[in-house]
Amino acid sequence: MDPRKLLYLASVVEHGSFKKAAKQLLISQPALSTSMDRLEKSLGGKLFKRGHAGISPTALGELLYTHARLIRDEIDLAEHRMRHLDDDSEGVLTFGVVPTLATSVVPTAILRWREAYPTHRLRVVDKVHIELLTGLIRGDFDFIIGRTDTYDFLDGIKRRVLFRDRLYVMGRPAHPVFQLDPPTWAELARFPWILPIVGNQRTLLENLLTSEGVALPQQLTECDSIDFIKSIVADSDHLALLPMHTVTDELKAGKIQALELSVQQLNRDIAVIFRERAPLDAASRDLVAHIEAVGASVGRGQIPPRVDLRPPAGNVRPFVRGSG
Repeated sequence: MDPRKLLYLASVVEHGSFKKAAKQLLISQPALSTSMDRLEKSLGGKLFKRGHAGISPTALGELLYTHARLIRDEIDLAEHRMRHLDDDSEGVLTFGVVPTLATSVVPTAILRWREAYPTHRLRVVDKVHIELLTGLIRGDFDFIIGRTDTYDFLDGIKRRVLFRDRLYVMGRPAHPVFQLDPPTWAELARFPWILPIVGNQRTLLENLLTSEGVALPQQLTECDSIDFIKSIVADSDHLALLPMHTVTDELKAGKIQALELSVQQLNRDIAVIFRERAPLDAASRDLVAHIEAVGASVGRGQIPPRVDLRPPAGNVRPFVRGSG
């Protein structure tokens, strides 16, 4: 596919008119129509349909538009960065981190790093892993801190493992699951679950349940906020898969409790990921060293003793607090 034709398509979709798009693109309307006809012919399908409100994309056109828009946005970004190459903003240390590490490990490391770099400009971006990797590839970040279980195939991207992280099944201390010693995954699946909307927790849970021939829980909620997940877990019988360091305050306050399960699949490695052609400077290396040290100390931590709020022995059944 010709990238220029994709940019033309994006303009037609957004203007809903060949005439308006041609004016914006500074080409003639017949030339634009011919270009779109050739694109349709090369793809073997119609990209537009005409109606009373003007031109709108077909399903194929809408699909292609989503990619064309990204191409145009990348071109705009490149032009913007070239225009501002000498701006003061280029001197900012910018890195990305996955949400589960942005609540405790990274903030603690930054405070320690600040003792040696009190005036150094720092920009921290909290996003899901795939968005961080995309930003790293196009140069938005000096480095990112994330998982190592994906994207090993990308050329020009290097990584170094910093510490071992571990996921735990989390529930409120009075959760019926703590009466099961030890619970099976089939029993855990009887309860409602809440998981991050993007990441590997859902796939991990599905794999663990499948190994015992169990389907995903009937009540499964997904969201992109760690704080929201913790609130739901603390106030109901929902279970979640979270690292210990994301619930430190809740553990101390007795709002959330970790369930100890000896499952190798719950271990994961956290690494610094960077571009091979853009090695880290001294300030970046020192910050990564602090993240590594904090993460390693967290990984050596022990699960706090469980608050024993179990009701008298009896039948165990899933329930939600407040449901009677």
